[in-house]
Amino acid sequence: MMRTHSLLTVLLWSCVFYVIHMTPSQKRTNKHSHSERITGLSENDGKTLHRTKRGWMWNQFFLLEEYTGPDTQYVGKLHTDQDKGDGNLKYILTGDGAGSLFIIDENTGDIHAAKKLDREEKSLYVLRAKAIDRKTGRQVEPESEFIIKIHDINDNEPKFTKDMYTASIPEMSGVGTSVIQVTATDADDENYGNSAKVVYSILQGQPYFSVDPETGIIRTALPDMSRENREQYQVVIQAKDMGGQMGGLSGTTTVNITLTDVNDNPPRFPQSTYQFSSPESAPPGTPLGRIKANDPDVGENAEIEYSISNGDGSDMFDIVTDKDTQEGIITVKKPLDFENKVLYTLRVEATNTHPDPRFLQLGPFKDTALVKISVEDTDEPPVFGRPWYLIEVDEDTKEGSIIGHVVAQDPDTAKNAIKYSVDRHTDLDRIFNIYSGNGSLFISKPLDREETPWHNITVIATEINNPKQSSQIPVFIRILDINDHAPEFANYYETFVCENAKAGQLIQTVSATDKDQPPRGHKFFFELVPEFAAHPNFSVVDNKDNTAGIMTRRNGYSRSKTSTYLLPIIIFDNDYPVQSSTGTLTIRVCACDSRGNMQSCSAEALLLPAGLSTGALVAILLCIIILLVLVVLFTALKRQRKKEPLIISKDDVRDNIVTYNDEGGGEEDTQAFDIGTLRNPEAREESKMRRDVIPETIFQIRRTAPLWENIDVQDFIHRRLKENDLDPAAPPYDSLATYAYEGNDSIANSLSSLESLTTEGNQDYDYLSDWGPRFKKLADMYGGEDSDRD
Repeated sequence: MMRTHSLLTVLLWSCVFYVIHMTPSQKRTNKHSHSERITGLSENDGKTLHRTKRGWMWNQFFLLEEYTGPDTQYVGKLHTDQDKGDGNLKYILTGDGAGSLFIIDENTGDIHAAKKLDREEKSLYVLRAKAIDRKTGRQVEPESEFIIKIHDINDNEPKFTKDMYTASIPEMSGVGTSVIQVTATDADDENYGNSAKVVYSILQGQPYFSVDPETGIIRTALPDMSRENREQYQVVIQAKDMGGQMGGLSGTTTVNITLTDVNDNPPRFPQSTYQFSSPESAPPGTPLGRIKANDPDVGENAEIEYSISNGDGSDMFDIVTDKDTQEGIITVKKPLDFENKVLYTLRVEATNTHPDPRFLQLGPFKDTALVKISVEDTDEPPVFGRPWYLIEVDEDTKEGSIIGHVVAQDPDTAKNAIKYSVDRHTDLDRIFNIYSGNGSLFISKPLDREETPWHNITVIATEINNPKQSSQIPVFIRILDINDHAPEFANYYETFVCENAKAGQLIQTVSATDKDQPPRGHKFFFELVPEFAAHPNFSVVDNKDNTAGIMTRRNGYSRSKTSTYLLPIIIFDNDYPVQSSTGTLTIRVCACDSRGNMQSCSAEALLLPAGLSTGALVAILLCIIILLVLVVLFTALKRQRKKEPLIISKDDVRDNIVTYNDEGGGEEDTQAFDIGTLRNPEAREESKMRRDVIPETIFQIRRTAPLWENIDVQDFIHRRLKENDLDPAAPPYDSLATYAYEGNDSIANSLSSLESLTTEGNQDYDYLSDWGPRFKKLADMYGGEDSDRD
């Protein structure tokens, strides 16, 4: 800043001395007025001539443009040596801007600029000043002219002569080839400082082009730029004043550069062999089919001339070039005879008509293909113009859009009209359809390349007048990919981080997959979601090879605090439009050994006592298993102690048991029930067998602890119910009837069979012995007093 201030001071004083030197001096003013104020001589006057000393005095004659100070800018002071300071003189200023731009103090002669001036509008002002005696009104000095010059500041940026330039250059041009020159002008003073010194630079368009910083000439910077790879380039040029130094003003322009074509590509047939057929009745000049050699060039560089080089049919057929489509049309040259020859072979050659000698070293600019023509008898079905069709269509093509055409013609002389249809056996989903009149294929349903990349359908051409005459042709439809799927993780990753991990340690490498298939291959980019861009625990490092590494960012992790981390990662692809997805990586905190091998990730392991070793845990587990085995063995032994049931013979009486569900008469039936047995548990214990089931001696009667007379009936029932539920030896026909207890001192007598247990003596079953051998077992069971105990 000090150096800049010093430089401005020197320039300011230089301008002061320059203006003083260039403006009229006092001596010059005196000389100028000498012719007017000289004393005249006459014959009668012999006085000597002399000049009167007078003159103007001023000390400043320049201004800086765009002055923005708080007060008016001081220009200078007019003063004459006739001014004695008594106020008798009046100063008057006239000329450019007097009174509006420049104001003078008529008493002192001080001149001020009333407004902000712009050098680019007017760089100097010519003014005239005079001094008048207030009393006499006469000029004390002759009117004098002086100039006020406006000094420049850098307040204008460079401007190009055009907002946009258009240029072209042949492809494959050498490095340094001139493309176009751009020019920028600066309205500032080019003779004062560097305000108008412009330097050119390129902002966009590298590394293909460069610009000369002084002249603005744009040149090529890369060799062998191919139009077939890229045709249009947009270059942005910047012009900066102050010699390109910092603080200078700048302007930009856009240059659209087009690579023009040169003949650097030879024609090439897409297939080596073509097959056509012709009816024998076809007259000369009948077109049999079209072949086309592809040439990436355009214009006259892509013009192709077709010819028949050799073959046994070179005198029977001819080929002409369609100038509009650059196709070779094979026609009949002489009448054909099916009985004479049925197959002709031609070798067709395609040659560029305007070869470029500079590229002849790349190889011959021609190609050949074999054309086979079969002669057919009359009355033949329609014939397509080619053996098959290949159609490419984008997968986002809308329904109803035409995707291609198939053409067939009747080789017969009748030239019957043909209608087209799609063989539905080859298109079961009815995705494609065809206009029957012109063979235009169109889409009926949406396409999905990821589901079906190819569709092979068959198109049928049928003569309208003779439906029996029809022919088929395969149409291969290739679905072109668009970027409509977002990339995602290639696998499900089970990621863990050791508790003793160090910062900067790689814990997982992730990759991505995408259902799309871009032509230049997949390119994926990985990064954390914006909310986790500064994750305190982990970071994502893109490896630039479609993989990314998950790195730790700190030392040590604790399962007791956080056992699992969720790390969301965004995956981008590089196709257009860019697709992205967010995958969440689950990272578990695990215990590891010193070499980083995982030992345990379970959070429950932290709850075990710290003093228990692995051997102790195994011992505890073995003890539990042994206890379980002992319980199972005890249960099995107890079941083996059961005796076989008594009724195992053919004379099983269970079929003769009849159940009667007889209910009492309610509260008024005094013989309805008697719960005395329930209130006398000992009587229940004396009953050895139940009468409502088939008796089995294998089930032994369990004895319970004696109960008191005043035991609660409900508690007694619940205890009996619980004992029967837990007894594995309970008889399968066991049933437990529950009687609601309604209070003491009931006068009703019980109707239940349980009443027999309260009788003073047991029932006599000795009569069973008289019933014969069929009831011997019942007599043994119930006939004796000790039978129940047995």
